[in-house]
Amino acid sequence: MLIRKLGDCPEITAADDTRLRELLHPDRDYPFAGCYSLAWVVLPVGATSLRHRLKTDEVYFIVAGRGLMHIDEDTAAVEPGDAVDIPPGSLQWIENTGEETLAFLCIVDPAWRAEDEEILS
Repeated sequence: MLIRKLGDCPEITAADDTRLRELLHPDRDYPFAGCYSLAWVVLPVGATSLRHRLKTDEVYFIVAGRGLMHIDEDTAAVEPGDAVDIPPGSLQWIENTGEETLAFLCIVDPAWRAEDEEILS
């Protein structure tokens, strides 16, 4: 049985300028046989992630806070309980428009790899 504690996962600054803790990734130093990666992501009040695109499919599940999700030409408000599908190759970024930290789970399938991400700003 694999149980990863969020507090045991080191926090890093991702290429899109969000802070994340990687919970599951098949290429890391713990036994995980999945094909996807799972990360806990936070964005401070007033902050915006950098515009970027992934070659892979991505899903955000909003846990806390409020924001605006941008995918290509579309923009929508997001709040806790929302799941956002981000198709491969889409221009994307998210901004925290609330009064608390925006926190979400990020699932990438197949698992996130640096060479699959393009930072645009």
